[in-house]
Amino acid sequence: MIPILSFILTRRYTINVKGVHLLQDKGAKLFLQNHQSHLDPQLLGVYIARYCDFVPVISERFLKIPVLGAILRAWDAVAVSDLKHGNRDPHVLEKIFSGVIKALKQGKSVLIAPSGQIAHTPVEKIKNKQSAHLLVSNLPDNVKVIGVRVSGLWGSMWSVAWMGKNPNFLYTFLKGIVYLFANFIFFLPKRPVTFEFVDLTEEAILKAKEDRKTFNHYLEEFYNVNGAEQATYLKHFFYFPKMKRHYPANLASS
Repeated sequence: MIPILSFILTRRYTINVKGVHLLQDKGAKLFLQNHQSHLDPQLLGVYIARYCDFVPVISERFLKIPVLGAILRAWDAVAVSDLKHGNRDPHVLEKIFSGVIKALKQGKSVLIAPSGQIAHTPVEKIKNKQSAHLLVSNLPDNVKVIGVRVSGLWGSMWSVAWMGKNPNFLYTFLKGIVYLFANFIFFLPKRPVTFEFVDLTEEAILKAKEDRKTFNHYLEEFYNVNGAEQATYLKHFFYFPKMKRHYPANLASS
């Protein structure tokens, strides 16, 4: 299933990677990514899986999606309840913590977005989220903390950029399949995406010892070091001229 997902994704996205040597190092790693869109965890997962046995932390609703759900179960994903969809589990933080720590102690690497949701502005905001701080504060010995800066997806149909609200995952997934075949599979216009892996272990642990606010601010500065990303629109059919899109006023003023 993973090779199939990888094949589909690489029809649309060209991945540029910085810091790949960190993936080649042995040992468990806690990957902390910024979250530009619904798609970056899938792109990251397919890439990271080439180098290490890893576990993603995801919303439980994604397990119900055909193909993607099967892949997530194969990865032993840590599924958490989604408050926005009515699943108010008061023990969600405990489940994230226990699932992630268990995987790390087994020598597996874990991918998690500290923000807990896709970005609603061109910069990453973690605010008062707790999971990443709790995990780094209780990190098992010899586990590395790897920060992941994702860029290039702000403005994709999987992001908030053009509609001003979260895109429906299943509807967008089905649109993507239509676009794939409408472009005869191999001729989809490609969106460049960059993954930058940086070893944050020592500094992240020190910041976590101060307090959650300091730690979260540290992560925000790491993700936003290059400033607000410009929303980029990429046409969906190779035989259509490029269209112009106007940035939504509610996001332009954010």
